[in-house]
Amino acid sequence: MKYNKTIKKIEKFIQERTKGLEGGVIGLSGGIDSAVVAYLSTKALGKEKVHGILMPYGKQSTEDGELVAKSLGIKYDIINIKPVVDTFELNSKFFAKDLPKGNLMARVRMCLLYGAANEKNMLVLGTTNKSENEIGYLTKYGDGGVDIEPIIHLYKTQVWGMAEELKIPRKLIEKKPSAELWQGQTDENELGFTYKMLDNYLKGKKKCISKETIERIEKLRKDSWHKKKMPSNLEEGI
Repeated sequence: MKYNKTIKKIEKFIQERTKGLEGGVIGLSGGIDSAVVAYLSTKALGKEKVHGILMPYGKQSTEDGELVAKSLGIKYDIINIKPVVDTFELNSKFFAKDLPKGNLMARVRMCLLYGAANEKNMLVLGTTNKSENEIGYLTKYGDGGVDIEPIIHLYKTQVWGMAEELKIPRKLIEKKPSAELWQGQTDENELGFTYKMLDNYLKGKKKCISKETIERIEKLRKDSWHKKKMPSNLEEGI
C-alpha cells in the first residue's frame, strides 16, 4: 500500500496531540480533505472520539458531509450558519461582496468548531493540504484557525491518492473541489489553474505550465506570507 506508512504516521500524530483530551472536532464540508482527515482521525482515535460539524449556508446540501459521518459511524451536528452570517451582512457594509462574505462564512464556522471543542474537551482538527497552504488558499482565522493540521504536508494530488487507499466513497473523490463560499464556486476556477498543475510546479516540474500560470502561482505565494506565520511584530526586526 503506497500510503500505508504515511497513514500510520498521521494516526500516531493525531493520537499524540489529542492525548489527555476527549478527541477531535472536524468541520465536514463533504470535500475530499475533510473526508480524509475524518477517516484518519477515526482510525486513530475510534469513532467515539471524533465529532463532525456540518455547517451549510442556507439550503446548501449536507448530503456528502453526512455520507462521511454515516460511513464512519461518528456523531455529528448540522448547524445552519445563514442566520449568523446574514446578521453581519445586515448590520455592516463590509460583507456585500462574495470574497469578504465567503471569508466571514469560514470564520463563523471556525467559531462554531471551537465552541464544540471547548464544550467537549476536544481539539479542532484542520483540513488544509500542502498545495493550499503554499499559495495561501485558506481563510486566515477561518479554516486556517485550528489546533492541529494532520495533512498539511500532503499535496492535493496525494490527498486524492490517500483517499483511494482509505476507500473513501467514489463520489467524494471525483467531486470538484470547492469551499462552497458562494454559488457555483470551485477551487480550480477561482485559482485559474488545476491542482495537478499546481502540484507539478511545487514539485519542480515546470514543463507544460504556462508563464502566466507560474507568475500567478508565485504571486499567490508571495502575497499570502502573512497567513503562514504568527502576526509580525517589531521584536522580529524590520
